[in-house]
Amino acid sequence: MKKILIIPIMFILIFSLVSAINLEVEKTSKNEVLVTDLGKPAIFNLKIKNLGSSDNFEFYNLLGFKMSPTETLISSDETQDIELKISPISAFDYRGFYTFNYYIRGQDDSEINEDLTFKIIDLKDAFEVGSWEIYPESNSLEIYIHNKVNFDFGDTHAKFSSMFFEFEEDFTLGPNERKNFKVQLDKEDFKKLMAGFYTLNTEVTVENKTAEIEGNIKFVEKDILVTTTKSYGLIINTEIVEKINEGNTITPSKTILKKNIISRLFTTLNPEPTEVNRKGLSIYYTWDNEIKPGESLEIKMKTNWLFPLLIIILILVIMALTKQYSKTNLVLRKRVAFVKAKGGEFALKVTIFVEAKKYIERVSLIDRLPPLVKVYEKFGSEKPLRVNEKEKKIEWGFEKLEAGEKRIITYVIYSKVGVLGKFALPRTTAIYEKEGEIHETESNKAFFIAEQRKKDLKE
Repeated sequence: MKKILIIPIMFILIFSLVSAINLEVEKTSKNEVLVTDLGKPAIFNLKIKNLGSSDNFEFYNLLGFKMSPTETLISSDETQDIELKISPISAFDYRGFYTFNYYIRGQDDSEINEDLTFKIIDLKDAFEVGSWEIYPESNSLEIYIHNKVNFDFGDTHAKFSSMFFEFEEDFTLGPNERKNFKVQLDKEDFKKLMAGFYTLNTEVTVENKTAEIEGNIKFVEKDILVTTTKSYGLIINTEIVEKINEGNTITPSKTILKKNIISRLFTTLNPEPTEVNRKGLSIYYTWDNEIKPGESLEIKMKTNWLFPLLIIILILVIMALTKQYSKTNLVLRKRVAFVKAKGGEFALKVTIFVEAKKYIERVSLIDRLPPLVKVYEKFGSEKPLRVNEKEKKIEWGFEKLEAGEKRIITYVIYSKVGVLGKFALPRTTAIYEKEGEIHETESNKAFFIAEQRKKDLKE
């Protein structure tokens, strides 16, 4: 009885072993990713060899993932390349490497269990952006975007922005591909920036999904201090020293200018120096500054020789006049003043100052009268020798004048005709003898400005 039961059980086991699926599964792809933002599946390339009988095989999982294809027919001893696509049916918060378990089942319900490992990432984690180094004198810069994963993004748009430039481009980006772009630079955009690392902001758009990525730009440290000097002007001399920091670091600057002890008295400085030192007859002005990138320092030294030049000219004129005055034997000065006449006539008092600088003899003083005036018959203490009304001339005479002797001659002239405007009197002339030689001296001209009187206005 026992022998009869053993035979059917062994038959069932042998039949199960013969009919169970016998597949050889090999994954030929690698580094698969699932980009959550795009809603596209992770794709695996499988090479499946059927070592058993022909069968229609079903693919399924118990993790809530959608799979494609769901089934495929593989003949006996056939090797088939399968592109297996896997994507979550609902929201999936996990990020990183994920091992996916799935099953391949035959029509007799026999099955095998396989697993696949892939990486789940957001769109922003798929890219790397960066650039080559940039220098203060750079005119262009090469930047790049790198697809770090085994995923074909196809048509891609990227907008790059930084402290140095803004730039955008359309391109295609395949699996693990890197794209380089050359950007033209304007030095004015970064001339005030310090050396260091700056952020390269990038917006990458794929299928209307945008991700923000950050990279670095290295602004290499370099000292570039450009100094220019110029000087112009003779009487007003201006010396200018200008220093411009065209580098990208704070650069120390020391400027020394020199003046002598005379020119420093007429020199103005802008800005004021940080230090002033004297060595012998020289004065040294020192400016110690720190100039930031893109900034400049202008030192202006102005020496005005106009004022000392005027003083020198004035001194020379005074010396010349003094010398000339010392050579003068006789000095005449003439002055005129308005006086009120009883009859209402226009009248002027004429005063002549006579001063002998040296001893002179036989002095003849001649004064001429302007037209339309008459001489009042009364004179001062010095009476004239003669008055010639016809020739409009008055003469005084002195036998001698001692050195330093002074005489004051006064007389009055009048006119019945009113005078308006500027009234001028001729110069007074003196003829005298000095050490046997005849000399002549003239006075200054005397002027009087006549205004309309109230009486005239009433008339």
